[in-house]
Amino acid sequence: MNIPKELKYARTDEWAKVDGDEVVLGISDFAQDQLSDIVYVELMVEEGDSVNKGDTAATIESVKAAADVNFPLSGSIIAVNEDLADAPEVLNNDPYNAGWMVRIKPDDLSELDDMMDADTYAANIEEREG
Repeated sequence: MNIPKELKYARTDEWAKVDGDEVVLGISDFAQDQLSDIVYVELMVEEGDSVNKGDTAATIESVKAAADVNFPLSGSIIAVNEDLADAPEVLNNDPYNAGWMVRIKPDDLSELDDMMDADTYAANIEEREG
């Protein structure tokens, strides 16, 4: 399983990457693996929207289940990955690069302090898999 060290992770399997004064968000390799074959992605935000920590960013449907993706921080949406609507399988193939979901200008970057580093996230996954 791929858990890049430079990212932060939420208990609900979202990842966040600080990129200058922006944050890129997506779902982890673990999340896409649990969902299996992703067939549909609905992004719930548009460029320019303001969002709050905990708001729903997207809904993902797979052949196994549906899941919500939540914002780990508050801010303004700078960009959304429109390509996911036509090619949701990108989340399975490349969740950390081409599978990014949104770029956000955070209101308070310290909200990311609630997220886990890669090692803590890996341990969290091991606990859940029991």
